[in-house]
Amino acid sequence: MSATFDRQIRPIYDAIDTGSNKSAIVACNKLLKKQPKNDLVKALKALALVRSQKVEESLYLCDEVLASKPSDEATLSALSHVLRGLGRHLDIITMYDSAWKQQPSNEDLGAQTFSANARTGNWKSAQQVATKMHKLFKEERYLYWSIFCAVLQANDQTTQPALRPVLYKLAHRLISSAQTPSFFSADRFYVHLTILKELELWDDATALLSSEIGQSICNTNLTIDELRREIWRAKGDVKEEGERAQQRIREKDDRNWLEFLSVLDATFSDVTSTAEPSDEDKQACRHHVSKTKEFLAQIADKDGTQDRSGPLALLELEKRCVAHGLATDPDAIYTLAESYFERFGDKACCFEDLVPYIQFSGQHATRWTSLLEKQTSVANPEALRRAINALKLLRYNLTQELLTPELENARATQYVQYYLQGLAHGKNLPDTELQPSDDLAVLAGHAYTNLWKLTGDLSYLHRAVAILELASSKSKHSYVVRIMLIRIYHILGAPSLALEHYRLLNVKQVQTDTLSYLILSRASTFSLSSLGDLTYSSECMEASQIYLSNSTDTAEFVVRAFYAEKYSQIPDFVTLEDRLDNSLQRDLMKMEHVRMRLAHEPISSDLVDMELIELKFIFDRIHHDNRDFTVIPNHQPRDVPSFQEQTALFGKIPGSGWLASFLRFYIKAFQQASDLDDSVEDKLLIGDRPKPHVESAGNMSLDDRLAQRPKAELEELTRDEQALLEFSTALSEWLGPHHDYIRPPPSAVLAEAARQTELKLGHQPKGLTLPENGANGDVKKDCDPPVVQDPPEIALQFFDDMKERFTTALSGSVLLPELLHIVTLTQEASLIFTVETTRFKPAAVVKTHKLGPLVQSFKEIRTKASEALELMSTELAKLAKAEKDADRRTEFVGHWTKFEDSEITTEFLAGVAKKFTDARYQILDGVSKGAAKVSKTLTS
Repeated sequence: MSATFDRQIRPIYDAIDTGSNKSAIVACNKLLKKQPKNDLVKALKALALVRSQKVEESLYLCDEVLASKPSDEATLSALSHVLRGLGRHLDIITMYDSAWKQQPSNEDLGAQTFSANARTGNWKSAQQVATKMHKLFKEERYLYWSIFCAVLQANDQTTQPALRPVLYKLAHRLISSAQTPSFFSADRFYVHLTILKELELWDDATALLSSEIGQSICNTNLTIDELRREIWRAKGDVKEEGERAQQRIREKDDRNWLEFLSVLDATFSDVTSTAEPSDEDKQACRHHVSKTKEFLAQIADKDGTQDRSGPLALLELEKRCVAHGLATDPDAIYTLAESYFERFGDKACCFEDLVPYIQFSGQHATRWTSLLEKQTSVANPEALRRAINALKLLRYNLTQELLTPELENARATQYVQYYLQGLAHGKNLPDTELQPSDDLAVLAGHAYTNLWKLTGDLSYLHRAVAILELASSKSKHSYVVRIMLIRIYHILGAPSLALEHYRLLNVKQVQTDTLSYLILSRASTFSLSSLGDLTYSSECMEASQIYLSNSTDTAEFVVRAFYAEKYSQIPDFVTLEDRLDNSLQRDLMKMEHVRMRLAHEPISSDLVDMELIELKFIFDRIHHDNRDFTVIPNHQPRDVPSFQEQTALFGKIPGSGWLASFLRFYIKAFQQASDLDDSVEDKLLIGDRPKPHVESAGNMSLDDRLAQRPKAELEELTRDEQALLEFSTALSEWLGPHHDYIRPPPSAVLAEAARQTELKLGHQPKGLTLPENGANGDVKKDCDPPVVQDPPEIALQFFDDMKERFTTALSGSVLLPELLHIVTLTQEASLIFTVETTRFKPAAVVKTHKLGPLVQSFKEIRTKASEALELMSTELAKLAKAEKDADRRTEFVGHWTKFEDSEITTEFLAGVAKKFTDARYQILDGVSKGAAKVSKTLTS
């Protein structure tokens, strides 16, 4: 590149880097007038166009540069960014491969070709490239690239099971040919051990691990040590591993819990290694139990209160003795639990530690309760923590006889009193710290929630809201308190307050995948998108950013790990990328976004086509459920449904079955409304198709899969969602033949797409050809049109049924979200009906295909839908008006008279009540107006 050209091109780079894409395009155009064949300038212009969302214009330039087969680094780099933005990762591979063939001695181009394959998970080609690089450049790291690519290919979801052992054998042959031993670095050692483990070459693995340098690596690298532990267990040397763990615990004071588990596994190996252990096996196990008990007791005495591992291991030992019928002392677990509480009762983790071991009954339960009930002091922080643990443990073991409304109310009052007293210990803490008594507010919230389930009285949930709001004002960073408020506000029909607390959780990055379900599960129930409020739609888009960054960033991490030879990190990056790419929450969120988009935007062919393609991709995925439900606290008694179950909306948690059911009828509706078929889709699709999972490949056609209705999936739907599914299915079956008859053939669709692109860009798009003589590609159908049938009963009756369902729910004592659920599903059904019937709207289509009777039958369904939505809108408006009544707010204040001289002041309660009633008014008024708007659209 000449100095003159460098000066000319530098402003373009600067403009792109600063996001001034328009300036970059202008500068490129000026330069292209002087140098019309300069590939670098064309590539930079294409990049600026992509970043300006002018995809169609960039495609022509991109294809033009690709066709010239560039080989200079600057053009390749710019074009790779363009192709990545277009989702054309396979073209990046082809581009670098072509450039390397032109300059086979260029090591950097070879590395870039490898990187392009690694970014897309194309491990077979990456392995071949790395092998070629090793032969050409004689650098041993390229050999290890080749070896590890074979390992990754063996583990890839697209690899057939029969091929996997072959790939591991290839990797073993390659690593055996390496001139430098694998223990040259810990990560190469990891690769070698992984291969030996998969091929079950235990002797070779033992030889490596038993060597002096192998032991040294295990002692300094936790990843290798974990792999070593897996190998020892897989080959059956559980006792040897247990002895080694004992030695580390005793001599090196290693308190890694995994070491204690190894000791326990070795202790019971005589009875766990066989399905039916003999008396000799049991006797041998008793002998080992005795020795292990003595060893763990020594560790517990030595550590005192400095470490919990020894006492916890003793509890786990006794629990396993009971499970295997080897227990000799019926009081052992109780004695150990009591000792543990006495020693560690003032630790925050005491409750979680003891829960697996305290399923007491009879005499033990009585003694345990008596011990815990004595812990009533909250005079200092240590006593407060001990009292909190005691109250948690007492609550966990409550029996049904002790769960009367009166006793539960007394407990809730006790929790609140202790919480208010405990606030004194945190009054001087900075805002960033949590209050030491937060868990008492959490216990009170649980007690009030359980009281609501016992009595059906919503005032108990109002009390839960009040005490938890106080706790959140004192501990601004208590995620537990905020999560409880999110769950309860959803039940009470105050979604804006739930969203407010969710945003205060400050969820970021990958947490949006694991935690966004808290606010976006069935978000369309609370969305006001039909009214133009895009709050929830925006939340979906914001939460989706992690999936966009994952598609680029994680792949880049994989490449960097290869260059740094950090092979032990690569499987985790690959797994992370796969789990995010195929995240269940990602696609649940996408489904909710589609439902909200349908209510907000005019129904057009662009919307239908775009969503159809994406939903079909989703339907082919094998999903991973990454949602973290463990963050939802649970301090309900062990015989009572968990807090998560008690606060689940409609008693159902959407999962893969819910998603599959909605995908089926939405894909079918969009499929019928669209002119795209597979051949047209392949021609018009810009990016690469997702790699098919080996488990998802089947012989069934898409239509057959869409027609399935597995019972397990239907069980995840609410009653009203099942009604919507049946309505949509009946509609598709009724109108399907007419859609198929009227839909233009693929040649006509492609011809129209080519014509529109040529009009817009001034040139013919690649892969699309205009028909000769100006024809439109249409072909006259020689078959008779389908006979017009009467509307199915399900379609005619649906809106009447939903109207009746709403009226019944309104007169009953259902929760507000259930009313909103009925209304939004009725609204959704009317929108699906619009999607299905848009094709029959033009008068010319009706006249040409003699569809008058069919179109006439639409009017009856539209009228029923409009009437149902109008009624629902009117009733919701009345409920909204009632929320403005001052009496609603006094309900909050009246329950707290006994705490008048505390932090729970009348002003505080009035503020909580106002926010609550305003939130309910907002959702009722918004859904009411949205339903009215959709109703008017139907009749216009």
